[in-house]
Amino acid sequence: MAKFALSNYRVPVLKLIVVSLLIGMVLAFFDAKPEELLASLGETVQSNFRVLVSMVEWMVPYILLGAVVVIPIWVIILVWRMVRDKTSRD
Repeated sequence: MAKFALSNYRVPVLKLIVVSLLIGMVLAFFDAKPEELLASLGETVQSNFRVLVSMVEWMVPYILLGAVVVIPIWVIILVWRMVRDKTSRD
């Protein structure tokens, strides 16, 4: 088991601090407040969920339409292979 060493985490933590500082400065330039960002986070999740649902609603009819053709062909190929394998064993 790997031994926990604080020195292994110094560089990544330092990088996170520097990047957070830079992003914070950019957001402050645009007058963004942490409270506003956190409040809009819930709306973002809801918006992403709505997009996901609309994508699924768009895809399902096409999947079903394709399945009408693909599934019977797959069944025919499956039965053909079973018959071929059975005759080759005899």
